[in-house]
Amino acid sequence: VQLQASGGGLVQAGGSLRLSCAASGGTFSSYKMGWFRQAPGKEREFVTAISWSGGSTRYATSVKGRFTISRDNAKNTVYLQMNSLKPEDTAVYYCAADSRSISYYSAYAYWGQGTLVTVSS
Repeated sequence: VQLQASGGGLVQAGGSLRLSCAASGGTFSSYKMGWFRQAPGKEREFVTAISWSGGSTRYATSVKGRFTISRDNAKNTVYLQMNSLKPEDTAVYYCAADSRSISYYSAYAYWGQGTLVTVSS
């Protein structure tokens, strides 16, 4: 499975961005999908995840109520709508995929290349 993340950029605090992650080479509808992020000098952290059907989602406490994950299985794409962005959301955002029924918060076999989100104050 190949994952291509896009949509990052520079935005002012309080603004919005939508990230996309296009998948190819696998059966997208059988994968749970996740977004992670890594800020400079910090470890990669879980942001959000969605089940293969889209019927179940998980969010990190820090983004709950501001970020929304969704997917379009017909387009082999998962989205991350980010609203009310804060400077502490600045990071490289990675999408990830896995077909196993394990934790939403870890154990992802496939990773995209990352897209940089910078939130200015």
